[in-house]
Amino acid sequence: MGRQKKPAVLKVLEGNPGKKRIPTEPIPPEGVPTLPEFLDDYAKTEWNRIVDGLYAMKVLAEIDQQVLAAYCTAYSRWRHAEDELQKLTAKGGVIAGLVHKTISGNYIQQPLIGIANKAAGDMVKIASEFGIGAAARAKLGVDPGKGKESKFKGLIGGKK
Repeated sequence: MGRQKKPAVLKVLEGNPGKKRIPTEPIPPEGVPTLPEFLDDYAKTEWNRIVDGLYAMKVLAEIDQQVLAAYCTAYSRWRHAEDELQKLTAKGGVIAGLVHKTISGNYIQQPLIGIANKAAGDMVKIASEFGIGAAARAKLGVDPGKGKESKFKGLIGGKK
């Protein structure tokens, strides 16, 4: 997989030495996505925590509802797995949270660790689509602030 396309905003800010035409990017439709009913409590809490910030960064629109729901579901799955690992650790010690004894007597990695790792990976992958994380925001060229100051504050190459 090659490099991701640089946003037009960054191309404008950094200059256009090759004088190639800079394509205009579509403006996202208006409207904050509505909270899906099928999300569980952890997912709903995460949705409510991030939806306003993403909308303020202008990276979220109503059409993104299902992608954001997938992120929140991955977050919820990760939290549930981590909660269960903490219960196992509290009940049987650190090793109980790391390994599991099979019926045949062999020790294997605790399956909850695999679930937590997969959910965390999914969460990070989907989060980067929305500019969640410092590197993802830099790629998108957005300011995580609420837009109270200059629209160019926080962009790469701009003064802070």
